[in-house]
Amino acid sequence: MASLRVRPEHSGPPELYYNEVEASRYASNSHILSIQAEMAERALELLALPEDKSAFILDVGCGSGMSGEVLTNADHFWIGLDISLPMLKIASADKDAQDNSDYVWQDMGAGVPFRPGTFDGAISISAIQWLCHANSKKENPRKRLHDFFQSLYASLARGSRAVFQFYPENEQQVDLIMSQATKAGFNGGLVVDYPESTKAKKVYLVLMTGGVANLPPSLSCDEPRKSQVDNTERTFTISGRRDSKPAKGSKAWIEAKRQRMVRKGRDVRHESKYSGRKRKPKF
Repeated sequence: MASLRVRPEHSGPPELYYNEVEASRYASNSHILSIQAEMAERALELLALPEDKSAFILDVGCGSGMSGEVLTNADHFWIGLDISLPMLKIASADKDAQDNSDYVWQDMGAGVPFRPGTFDGAISISAIQWLCHANSKKENPRKRLHDFFQSLYASLARGSRAVFQFYPENEQQVDLIMSQATKAGFNGGLVVDYPESTKAKKVYLVLMTGGVANLPPSLSCDEPRKSQVDNTERTFTISGRRDSKPAKGSKAWIEAKRQRMVRKGRDVRHESKYSGRKRKPKF
């Protein structure tokens, strides 16, 4: 009988699990890179930031900087926080000289060490579930979650959001996380993309620091994201405002990315009639 796969958070504290060997393997896995980038793009989308200016974002559990690259490509400034020093070393080594980022070595369960109102938003990819496990008698998951959410709430500008992609182990774990977020002052809820699919299903906790807004719609297997099947635009409505973004890989998306690079002073290829055009298959 095949053995069940052990969840990483069951293997011990993250600072020991993500040692130099595991951090290197994780950061060089092309499949992981692709999935992490996709989830980071979705988390950024759920933040519902203004499109006409750059924001200052906190990336909680930033690891080797995979999700931060998405923030950089969107022309945002950001700080990454992680407890794994090997992961942060990889992130720092891969950092571009003109990258809008910085890193902090910190256990998120001990709280985030920033001044009140510092950030315009926060994202976290595959990290929050680690706080639900005690790795010593001194650790209390409920207290660590509360300390984290309380300090995060203080560090965010009023009216901003925090979006956490995570892999809940059970309903009790979801209730624990949401209850501590609520006690810290947040409101919001879960957005579950592709709930019909065991493999594609992704859970996002969308937290808000002020007011009450409707949660954005989930993505469905019956109506997949257009950016995944063709090069047309996808739009959705949130809090009475309609957002429209060019699909990834489209000509408009390529031109927007080119303009961001130009603003950063980088050398880029000029626009041509071939931008965004699909290549014919090779013989």
